[in-house]
Parts: sequence; C-alpha cells; structure tokens
Amino acid sequence: MSQEHPNQFALLGQRRFAPFFWTQFLGAANDNVFKFAFTLMITYQLQLAWLPPKLAGLVIAALFILPYVLFSATSGQLADKHDKARLMQLVKSLEIAIMAIAGWGFYATNVPALLLCVFLMGLHSTLFGPVKYAYLPQQLNERELTGGNGMVEMGTFVAILLGQLLGGVLVDQAVIGPHHVAWACLALAIAGRATAQAIPASPSTDPGLVINWNPVTETWRNLRLAHEGVAVFRSLLGISWMWFFGAVFLSNFPAFAKEVLHGGPQVASLLLAVFSIGIGIGSLLCEVMSKRHVEIGLVPLGALGMSVFAIDLYFAVSTLKGLPPADSLGVGAFLAVPAHWRVLADLGALALFAGLYSVPMYALIQLRAQPTHRARIIAANNILNAVFMIASSVIAGAMLGAGLTIPQVFLALGIANAVVAAYIFLIVPEYLLRFVAFLLTRLVYRFRIHHDERLPTSGPAVLVCNHVSFVDAVLLMAASPRPIRFLMDHQIFRMPVLGWLFRLAKAIPVAPQKDDPATYEAAFEAARAVLEDGEMVCIFPEGGITRDGALQPFRGGVMKLVEGLPEMPVIPMALGNLWGSYFSRVEGGRAMVKPLRRGFWSRVSLNVGDALAPAEVSPEALRLQVAGLLGTAASPAA
Repeated sequence: MSQEHPNQFALLGQRRFAPFFWTQFLGAANDNVFKFAFTLMITYQLQLAWLPPKLAGLVIAALFILPYVLFSATSGQLADKHDKARLMQLVKSLEIAIMAIAGWGFYATNVPALLLCVFLMGLHSTLFGPVKYAYLPQQLNERELTGGNGMVEMGTFVAILLGQLLGGVLVDQAVIGPHHVAWACLALAIAGRATAQAIPASPSTDPGLVINWNPVTETWRNLRLAHEGVAVFRSLLGISWMWFFGAVFLSNFPAFAKEVLHGGPQVASLLLAVFSIGIGIGSLLCEVMSKRHVEIGLVPLGALGMSVFAIDLYFAVSTLKGLPPADSLGVGAFLAVPAHWRVLADLGALALFAGLYSVPMYALIQLRAQPTHRARIIAANNILNAVFMIASSVIAGAMLGAGLTIPQVFLALGIANAVVAAYIFLIVPEYLLRFVAFLLTRLVYRFRIHHDERLPTSGPAVLVCNHVSFVDAVLLMAASPRPIRFLMDHQIFRMPVLGWLFRLAKAIPVAPQKDDPATYEAAFEAARAVLEDGEMVCIFPEGGITRDGALQPFRGGVMKLVEGLPEMPVIPMALGNLWGSYFSRVEGGRAMVKPLRRGFWSRVSLNVGDALAPAEVSPEALRLQVAGLLGTAASPAA
C-alpha cells in the first residue's frame, strides 16, 4: 500500500496522495475565493440594511456550515459504502454546477443567489469531508498519517490564504471585479474535477451498508459509533472546539481589520495570510516533532500556545489606543506602525499552535476508528464541528451585539480555551500523559527508538522490558503510537507525583504472590481483560527496578499472562543507557538525587525486538532476548 519516503513532501510525488492533495487544495481555494470576495463585496461595496457589514462574515460562515448539520450523516454512509475516488469525482462535478450559478450571481449582483451558493458550497464540502479523511488511512500507513494530515492541513490553509487573497484582489477591481471572481471560481472548479480524475481507486470498506436517509436518526447513530472509543470521541470534541476557536477569528478578520485596526481590504487579507501561514507551519512541524508517529502529546502544547497568544492579542491591540485613527490603511502604512507587528506575531503564533493541536487529533481518529465505519466517524466529527462553528457564530454575534469589542471577544476565547483544554485533558488523561512523555523524551533525555515498526498498530500484544528507572513506563508511552497498560509494583503508586501519573495511566498494581496473593491474582485478571479487549500490556519481569544496573533474573509472570493464548505476540524490548540517570537508582539504592549527575539531555534508547509466539517464551529465553537487545551477554541467572 505504501512506500518509504524521506519526509511528508515526498508524498506529493506519489499518485496515491498527489491527485487527492491537489483536488482538496483547489476545492478549498475555490471556497475561499468565492466566500471572501462575497464578504468583502458586502463589507466594502454594497450597503444592505438587512445584512450589515459587521454581521456579514458571521452570517456567511453560519450559512456555509449549516449543510454539515443537515447532511453529514448521509455523506458518511456514502463514503463507507462506495469507492472514495469515484465519490470525489462526482462531488467535484457538482462544484462546477454550483460555480456556474455563482457566476451569474456575481454578474447580476444578486445577493440571495450568492447566499444560496454559499449553502451549496457548504453541501459540497459536507460530501467531500468524510471521503477525504477516510481516504488517507486507506492509502497511508501509521508512520505516514501524521505527515499526510499535516500536508492536508497545510494545503487547506494555504489554499484558504491564496483563495482569499485572490478573491480580495479580484473583487477590488472597481466595476468589473465581481465578473473576474465569477470566471476564477468556475476555472478552479474545472481544474479540481480534472485532478480528481487521477485519484486512484479506494474501495468501499462496507459495501453491504444500507443507507439510512433519515438525518436525525443517522446522526444519532454516528455519534453513538464515535462514542464507542473514549479517546476517539474526546478527540472529536477537541477538534470541534478548535474549529469553534478558529471560526471566531476567521469570520471576524474583515471587521477586525476595518473597525479595530482601521485597515482596508488588503489588511484583512494580510491578517488571513499570517494566520494561514501559521497553521501551515504548525501542521508541517507535527511530523518532525512527532518523529513520524501519531503523537498526541503535541495536543496540550498546542492548546497552551493557543490560549497564551489569544490573550496576548487582546493586550497587543490595547496598546494601539494611543495611536491616531486612520481610515483604510494600506498594507505599507499598516506595517509602518511598530505596534502592529505584535498583533501579527500573536496571530501567527496562535495559528501555529492550532496546527500542532489539530493534526495529531485527526491522525488519532483515523488510526483508531474501525475501518468499516471510519467515514461515519468522520461524519460525526463534521456534525460536531458544524454545531460548534454555528454556536461560535451565534455566541460571537451575541457578544458583539451586547457591546463587547472584537478584541474582548478574542480575550474571552483565549480564556475559555484554557478552561476547555484543561477539562479535556483531565477526562482523557492519555493526552496529558503523552505530553509528559513528549517533554521527558525531548527535554530531559535524547530518546532514540530502534525498530519501532515492530510495535503493532492494532491488536493485542504483551510487551516485555527491562526495568532501569522510575520513568521507564513514561518512555515506553512515548515510543508507542497506542496506549499501553502497565503491570507495575504496587509500591510505586505511593510516590507523590509518579504515583498520580501512573494512576492516570491506569497502570495495574501488582504485588509479589507470596506477600499479597489477592493483589497478584487481581492484577493478572485485569491484564488478561485488557488483552481480550485488543489492547497492549507491558510487564517488567525483573519484578523491580535494578539496583546495580545489571539485568536481573526474569520471573514467571509473562507465562501466567499468556497462558491459554497461543496466538498472543510477545515483544521483547530493551531500554539502554538509563542507568545512572536522575530517575534510576545509584549505588546504595538511592534514586532522584543530583538531577544533573549524568549531565543535561543525555542519550537513552529503546530497542524493540521481533515478536515471539508464547510457545517460544520462557523467563530465561526472554531474558536472553532482552540481553541481546541491550548488546550485552546475559550473565547466568542467580
């Protein structure tokens, strides 16, 4: 299905990705040429009593999103039932028809017709969305998903940028401006249909699906499907909140530029350019920062940055109060004011962190959703996105109507983002745990993983590893794209910080059988239940952290865990170069003394071995495997 490539940009040279990328790129560009030109035409050129400039962006955004609520349930079913390439081709043909109507609307300056086309383009995007995100995991493997999603996210926002810049330039050409917009939109629609023709076949994942045409009952069914996986459903909510957050900024850029910054249409385009470039950079950074895995530890980092810079944007704008107001500043005059650079920096930074926030969530949903109804899960995501975006239009409009300024709305949004993020990360601790693991493996250690492709991306497995430090489990979390449940010494749960962390990770406390047989039996019963649910369990068979740095004799817990499971893969692993670090013991048995005793940012590693069948497993055989992975000869067991 996939070939190795050096980085995410190499996907643009492969047919499984490139035609799809350019199809979605041209579609996003066309959406925004049309919508932004229409918004600017109402804001700066027309005087409509029933659609004032201050609310034009919000009305157009809400109208575009409405089809997501009405038709996402149906579009998800269609994407699961039919070949995704063929569906994309049909949707792009529909776009040509919509743009023909929009062209007449621009020529005739018929605002109701153009509002109808806003709704129809929303329908076009509703049909395309589930197909788009369900197509990627059929064509890309786990190591490519983050990069592929980063490219799509980057491409979407660059297309938004270029589309809105083009729409702004074309509509500003005096009398004939709207005519130029009409022809540009039609040309982009035709080009998108041409690239869609080259998308390779992507067969149905559920050809026997019977379509339920009732949007209400099917929407409810989609949400219940999504709710089957807690991490997946919470990720849907997290993405929807990101669109709530972003929609407030995007829909208010024209009014923000005109009424707060006293800029003309070009300044509104500049704000969008900075925002889009920030999203693009953040999206592309995800593959580099995640080391080509699905790394949801980036999500809390992204949420933190979004809040910090949204709040600072309010204070940046407040410094402009002492400046003399001017009407319709051009880009040059706007950039000549030093205080405006802080505004642009805040917008760019919050957008960059929004990219870090969203891309890993999309990749996680694609990786963990069941393939047979993946598109319907994406449809559920689109429904939630739509509800959140419509709510953002209503709430932002109500706040503006109540007398709040646009900067005050941005401030409230930054504070609300911090509250929402804290709530999500507490109810789904996997995000917080992966964030801790991300920081530990990037800031405290230089963590290198050998043969991470041997870690399974689906199905149950027993992981076996040597035990060197109090943070071994955290390092293994960082190495795996999937959650791991750990069997851990019950005494570690008494430690103030690490104990809380491992309780969050739902680690399973285990005690020696001779000391506490009830806890021992309950631990292995719980671990077997995890394996039966198709998840991974990790055990440290030495029974405790090494006190001298040497590999200790392995106990028989692994044998008890795989008893009666002849097909269960057992994967040996070895953590290297951790002995003597702050979180390991030193001679005398003490740990966590002298933080820099090994220096700063020391190298550590994880070496993953080939999976073994239970028939090949014994305590001594596993110990020899782990010793080999450590690159040392195992001494005779005591």
